Amino acid sequence: MSLQEAFKQYGDRPVRVVWDDETEEWYFSVVDVVGVLTESINPTDYLKKIRKRDPELHDYVGTNCPQILMTTESGRRRKTLAGTTEQVLRIIQSIPSPKAEPFKRWMANVASQRLNQLQNPELSIDQAVADYRRLGYSESWINQRMKTIEVRKQLTDEWQRGGVEGQQYAALTDIITRTWSGHTTREYKHLKGLHKENLRDNTTNVELLLNALAEASTTELSKAENPKGYNAHARVAQRGGGVAKAARNQLEAQLGRSVVTSLNARDYLKGLEDNNASTDADAKEIE
Repeated sequence: MSLQEAFKQYGDRPVRVVWDDETEEWYFSVVDVVGVLTESINPTDYLKKIRKRDPELHDYVGTNCPQILMTTESGRRRKTLAGTTEQVLRIIQSIPSPKAEPFKRWMANVASQRLNQLQNPELSIDQAVADYRRLGYSESWINQRMKTIEVRKQLTDEWQRGGVEGQQYAALTDIITRTWSGHTTREYKHLKGLHKENLRDNTTNVELLLNALAEASTTELSKAENPKGYNAHARVAQRGGGVAKAARNQLEAQLGRSVVTSLNARDYLKGLEDNNASTDADAKEIE
């Protein structure tokens, strides 16, 4: 599976969903669906009870619904029982709820939105911006993140043109990251206390910009030199990362501290909340 997690809102309740690029299907969190339909304070227990009550449903869920990593309310990534639209519809049959039909229509709308996004990439960008806003990222960070997505796409297109294949993409990315930051991608994620989370979604503005500079530099060098084969691309990737390393060194010399930090999204977003709270308190004092 090549998975992309997202959050959808059904009324006032979030429903975790994951898009599988390979099968082009949504996987819905079964527990979230049960929560919507039953409004139970403990949908996990409710699901267990209906599975015990309905042996056929129990067997169906156990056979057809995989465990997929999804983000919990606490921000942790845990394996969660999930189902495609077809599988969720089967589960809905076993739950007497007046919300069943409206929820079916909602799922159909979610599916059609994704098909529209595949045909019009701008809609995917709009969705990503909305998701980042909902999570609490600042507008400046979101703007930078959108630019880095474009930069990354230009780099991978250039690598594809140059014959890069499979795991070579990850290996070249690792070279770029290690060169400018001093850490492999795995080491960088460990520094930030990450596991399955996206590294780029857990960086500061400066880290985002330096990584984008490294990737944009690699793209331009590759276009100019037209490397052939992995080893040639690796040398170009190291030089591209070196451009960002030089910029990082100059900035750190001025700041007197490292700009490669252990801050992750939870720390970063909490800092934004604290700043907003301080601003609100100051405003009230002025009033």
